[in-house]
Amino acid sequence: MSVRRVFSGAEWEKRVGYCRAVLAGNHVFVSGTAPVAPGGGTFAPGDAYGQARRCFEIIDRALQELGVSRAAVTRTRMFVTDISRWAEFGRAHQEFFGANPPATTMVEVRKLISDDMLIEVEADAVIE
Repeated sequence: MSVRRVFSGAEWEKRVGYCRAVLAGNHVFVSGTAPVAPGGGTFAPGDAYGQARRCFEIIDRALQELGVSRAAVTRTRMFVTDISRWAEFGRAHQEFFGANPPATTMVEVRKLISDDMLIEVEADAVIE
């Protein structure tokens, strides 16, 4: 089985020892993706929708680098710090996946790696 890895350049990848996504056979696993701004820091502090969109943009970039369409995503997991904002996170998820919605989970967590991050997203995909 062939394995390919892609990196986003996030500061934590080298420090923690992980990559953004792995293509193993016909499965893709995208690591927890936080709303990191270009150049570092948190994208759109306080904006649940904007942060979710940013997570999906980073995920999409990793998928594209592997030659995989977002339509192949079969599962997402959203870890959020305020579940009462579910509609904002959900709107970004729905807009991103459109006619190809994956199975998903949204879970409230106490805290993410940076205090101003409101969401982190994982994604899995299967390709033919």
